Amino acid sequence: MIEYLSIHLQPLMLDVVRLSIWFAILCVVFIPLEHIFAERPQKVLRKQIGNDLIYYVLSWLLPPMVMAVPLLVVAWAARQFIPSGFHATIAEVPFWARAIVALVVGDIGYYWGHRCLHTVPFLWRFHSVHHSAEDVDFLTNTRLHPLDMAFGRLSGLIPVYALGLAAPTAEDSLLPVVIVLTGTLWGFFIHANLRWHYGPLEWVIGTPPFHRWHHALTPANRNFASLLPWIDMIFGTYHSPKGQSPSSYGIPAPMPGALADQLIFPFLPAPPGSGAVSRREADR
Repeated sequence: MIEYLSIHLQPLMLDVVRLSIWFAILCVVFIPLEHIFAERPQKVLRKQIGNDLIYYVLSWLLPPMVMAVPLLVVAWAARQFIPSGFHATIAEVPFWARAIVALVVGDIGYYWGHRCLHTVPFLWRFHSVHHSAEDVDFLTNTRLHPLDMAFGRLSGLIPVYALGLAAPTAEDSLLPVVIVLTGTLWGFFIHANLRWHYGPLEWVIGTPPFHRWHHALTPANRNFASLLPWIDMIFGTYHSPKGQSPSSYGIPAPMPGALADQLIFPFLPAPPGSGAVSRREADR
């Protein structure tokens, strides 16, 4: 019994240590910066921070289990239906070039998945947990229902796998790790409560000012890309007026405060008149 527990608890303990180290690094980097260069003054121990800390753990542990089967199916289908010569050609491309293409393709996929999370009422119920934040800072990045996070990551990874740029196998699994790690770390940055502006770079790569408008109570349905704002420019959803910031964040509908209630909220029927609708409907 002791040996069994030792075998199965050791990976869990390693995950806990890894999560703790990452969290310590994030706090050391962002808490001082957000205190000194805050876009909006707010406390470190702000509203819902306890829930966000638990979401931080859940967001690292649960989505990989949810995503494993869909990604394997997509990778298998890609091998079956896309000519092998195409995959062979892709495999010969240098890793750095494949990584750049994969990041672009992945962010385009994420853009459309993210847009669906806002415009499909059922999906919005999951994603509204994230947008219920009335104070936005680096830790808001983790306030995601596990199924919401899994859907978002799948939206970015599926086109990468389908095009043969990567595969969930031991010999070709580094690129998906790079994509997920880049997206996750950048997610902490773009949610940071920083008043910095980045000049022409704001047109090229995602920044906190760009993403703050995504969390604005109004206007809704803007700035869906994570890394590349020009994707929003192409599809007509870019909104980042120079020198302006949103007056408020959040959603037009009430959100339960307890973590357990937030996790089951998307599965419950929306009460009549509750306002628990998609952001698209809220704009009408």
